[in-house]
Amino acid sequence: MGLSAQAQASGWNMPVGVTDISAEIYSLHMTIFWICVVIGLVVFGVMFYSLFRYRRSRHPQAANFHEHTTVEVIWTTLPLLILVGMAVPATATLKKMYDTSDAELDVMVTGQQWRWRYEYLGEEVAFTSNMSTPRAQIRGEEPFGEHYLLEVDRPLVLPINRKVRFLFTADDVIHSWWVPDFAVKQDTIPGFVNENWVRINEPGIYRGQCAELCGMDHGFMPIVVHALEEDEFDAWLAERRDEVAEEALGVDRDWALEELMARGEEVYGAICASCHQVEGQGMPPTFPALAGNERLIDDLAWHSDTVINGVSGTAMPAFRSTLNPVELAAVLTYTRNAWGNDTGDTVQPAQIAEQLAR
Repeated sequence: MGLSAQAQASGWNMPVGVTDISAEIYSLHMTIFWICVVIGLVVFGVMFYSLFRYRRSRHPQAANFHEHTTVEVIWTTLPLLILVGMAVPATATLKKMYDTSDAELDVMVTGQQWRWRYEYLGEEVAFTSNMSTPRAQIRGEEPFGEHYLLEVDRPLVLPINRKVRFLFTADDVIHSWWVPDFAVKQDTIPGFVNENWVRINEPGIYRGQCAELCGMDHGFMPIVVHALEEDEFDAWLAERRDEVAEEALGVDRDWALEELMARGEEVYGAICASCHQVEGQGMPPTFPALAGNERLIDDLAWHSDTVINGVSGTAMPAFRSTLNPVELAAVLTYTRNAWGNDTGDTVQPAQIAEQLAR
């Protein structure tokens, strides 16, 4: 095994990755690295040789000389040629990295504190991906799992051998979507749409995380990509479309309290518990307690408006674009009846759909 391969295997070097671009970046990185190593050896070699050869004990009388045109031309021209030689392949690679044309699939990636939302454009499929590492592990009450802080409830699923174009934006602050094995690291900025792309060569599970300091839970914003064979991906996408259609039908029916509570507990654990805590005790004053919250219990209109539209100037985001009507109705019902709140209210998806349409 060569030095670069050993360094990569040990984690000291960047990964080769599973895309043609990532392999090209790795090759370019190693080429320029060894050029820099040679330059360093030559420069420091000449410097140490000069220090030794012309030390004061051997040459107590300093030499008296001035410019040497040939030497000056050489040490100006040679670095210029080296820089040009490094810039040409780097520029060619950069051009490929920014060429998002002829994509076979478009995915909108939206950064949210502290989760990712993925939308398959033109496919009517969208979902939110949340960290699934148990809070007990984070609090040190359980031993760390194999993928501590790098596991999610819903991974981004992509096909191999297809060019996928990413469109990046954010709902709140700047995030950065980074998957080392793809050589993709792109900022998601509110009000802007950035582009990048990937063509994965090998099926597998690839992990990354937010690479921008985006707030208190920055370290709890992982990325998991599940790359499938093309036929497996097509089957997965069709299944997801069917699930979305079935969920849409659920908006028009009345849900029992038990159904809404079960679904709401799931949504709350994935979306809300990181701020308001599992038992609804919150972290005042930034994140108020929901258990025993009199305003929440007494004012359903305020409660639903807060969850749907957020609260400007606070850490409470709007969930109208993150959760669908069924999920919004379920989490509202759950928080109004959990931890002793016991209002007995049921918020139906049809009510939420009507509110969203206003």
